[in-house]
Amino acid sequence: MEKELADVRGMIIESERASELLGAAKPVPYAVELKGRITRDMIEEISKLKGEPDWMRRLRLRMLELFEKLPMPKWVRGVGEIDLETLVHYAKPQTQTARSWDELPKEIREYYEKLGLPEMEAKALLGLATQFDSEIVYFNFKRKLEEKGVVMLPMEEAVKKYPDLVKQYFMRVFPAEHKFAALHGALWSGGTFIYVPPGVRIEQPLETFFLIGGSMESQMEHSIVVADKGAQVHWIEGCSAPRLLKYSFHNGMVEGYAHEGADLKITTVQNWSRDIINFNNKRAVAEARAHVQWVEGSIGSKTTYTFPSTILKGEGASTEIYGITAANGGLWKENGAKVWHLAPDTKSRIVNKSISANGGTSVYRGMVYVAKGAKYARSHVQCDALVLDGDSANITIPHDQVFEETAVVTHEATASRISEEKLMYLRARGLTEDEAKASVVLGFVSDIVKDLPFEYAVVLQRVLELEFSKLGRVG
Repeated sequence: MEKELADVRGMIIESERASELLGAAKPVPYAVELKGRITRDMIEEISKLKGEPDWMRRLRLRMLELFEKLPMPKWVRGVGEIDLETLVHYAKPQTQTARSWDELPKEIREYYEKLGLPEMEAKALLGLATQFDSEIVYFNFKRKLEEKGVVMLPMEEAVKKYPDLVKQYFMRVFPAEHKFAALHGALWSGGTFIYVPPGVRIEQPLETFFLIGGSMESQMEHSIVVADKGAQVHWIEGCSAPRLLKYSFHNGMVEGYAHEGADLKITTVQNWSRDIINFNNKRAVAEARAHVQWVEGSIGSKTTYTFPSTILKGEGASTEIYGITAANGGLWKENGAKVWHLAPDTKSRIVNKSISANGGTSVYRGMVYVAKGAKYARSHVQCDALVLDGDSANITIPHDQVFEETAVVTHEATASRISEEKLMYLRARGLTEDEAKASVVLGFVSDIVKDLPFEYAVVLQRVLELEFSKLGRVG
């Protein structure tokens, strides 16, 4: 076992400093590219190219109408440079979905090989899908799960093969409640659909990896993960991009549903290059006695907005939402959480860790809502910030709405600087100044990282170590 773990560590130890490892973006041939003003004709063309059923085409057009009507969210800043009319909204690489790595075009396969995904798949995963720009380009799923009735498919295939099942969840967990969500619904492409039947418990993770390969693109994948009654599943979402000459825009969506007594876990290791403006829409529903856990590692990108959320719909439902945000350099990074307590005896725990350095700003924006009748609901929010210099900042914006007298909702927040005494001690142990600061950062997030699968704990630790080991250098 120790050798296997060492092998996995060797595979991924450098993999998640993606912008350095992947280098500059390389030209990739495309079969289709649609860009310019977002019109009804463009939406119709995307739907036609995908061979979608009429219900999905009509859904897209409704989302376009909402996008055109809804105002820009007042809480969004730092996205003013996005000019939607200059972006490629649908980029289909010149390849079919591959079932083996050798079937992929060399220029695409090399990206994933540098990230160590083929080896990681062989050692740690029961299913893997990889998306390049707008389409899933590689997909592999272990037969033993298929025999248990587990469904894991690229979203386009699921829409056609399991329409009634997909309709139950698609943009119903996360409706088009703001402009970016509506835009996503109109333009979505790619993503994964996962359904785990009642009582089936999957011990190893499933993963989808998203990669943006070029500048001036929008990637808007849609993923749905469903654990039926008493089921268990862990889905991992990885994100990377090479260095780009200009920016690209990510606006994905994840919808989760944990039926009665189910256990659903969603982990994200997000390490976009600094040329990505990242917007994520994430929400899950937990029925009676179900448990939902989100782990969000938000390290890369130029600007990020991601708020994993859970609706505690059934009695005894619970959720944990863990977030790690790093803003190194003049970046604006928001990683918050939202929970709706709608039933009695529901529980939520939110733990958010943010690190700011070199003029970066990290923001926690959260909400806890307790409906009247959600008797004895319990919620605790803990926000810890580590600010590494006087040019950086942390902002905490909690918002509680409690309409049930028996509920207990608590919030605590701490902000700290690295003490000179601690740095002196670490330097005395032989560490350089930068190494000492990186060690403090790793210790700061250790209580979250320790609960991750080994492979991804190593990834996240290495990302943070590389991000903060040379604090005088940004990028």
